[in-house]
Amino acid sequence: MTTASSPHNLQSTVDLGAQYITCTPHYAKKHQSFYDELLARGVLKPLTSPIEGMVIKEGDCNFVTPHGVSSIINHYLKESGADIYFRQCVIQINLRNDKWEVLRETGSPEQFDIVVLTMPAPQILQLQGDIVNLISECQRQQLESVSYSSRYALGLFYEAGTKIDVPWAGQYITSNPCIRFISIDNKKRNIESSEIGPSLVIHTTVPFGVTYLEHSTEDVQELIFQQLENILPGLPQPVATKCQKWRHSQVTNAAANSPGQMTLHLKPFLVCGGDGFTQSNFDGCVASALCVLEALKNYI
Repeated sequence: MTTASSPHNLQSTVDLGAQYITCTPHYAKKHQSFYDELLARGVLKPLTSPIEGMVIKEGDCNFVTPHGVSSIINHYLKESGADIYFRQCVIQINLRNDKWEVLRETGSPEQFDIVVLTMPAPQILQLQGDIVNLISECQRQQLESVSYSSRYALGLFYEAGTKIDVPWAGQYITSNPCIRFISIDNKKRNIESSEIGPSLVIHTTVPFGVTYLEHSTEDVQELIFQQLENILPGLPQPVATKCQKWRHSQVTNAAANSPGQMTLHLKPFLVCGGDGFTQSNFDGCVASALCVLEALKNYI
């Protein structure tokens, strides 16, 4: 759920990850309070723009985020009232006097009563310290079994007044070895502005993402541009670009026998959650969060 802004105009944004939220009838009922809240606050609104090639199942509802998909995260962080610290790369977790001592790449270690890990499973397994010995062999196998697709996303930002003359807001591509999906983000959100230029996002195919995973983003960006010219010839030059590598994109195989969460230690409490334990969509994230909450309530 990543939204990037143009360095020339912070109001010009593009979603580099999730493009829209699909709600099935099952989750419309199960997670109704979440959808009601996000719709009432204007975080979500119904998707009405044409997305060519979208598979629509009976009863499904699709929503877009007027302020970018990261606004969902921002909404919940704001509601939580928590102090948020970004760009803190955790490298080690140790047990110290019935607390968790967390070491980061930079800065001093900090101690916590409770730790909730929601990074991709391979990153949990890369953590050093006492946590290595706290993960049982069975849990390790479960975490190792979680697999992900990989892909690139390329965001393009254009000058105000630029016209991208296509009849769709988004399009799934089936005939290109590199490009799988294209979206004109402002059009997808039904936002037209004479002061803010259009933004466009390209998602690559998974095979392309896997093949070029260790290549430089500059080289990958050039390859995407070459293929984009075949699909949308004559596009104007963007004023800025943002290339995002998704090493861990969508979960292709979730952890078995640990629906929603995996408790690694009880006192002090250490739990893992996230889409690696459910599925890679909004409802999967909510389902995991609710499971983590239940586990927390049982041991606090």
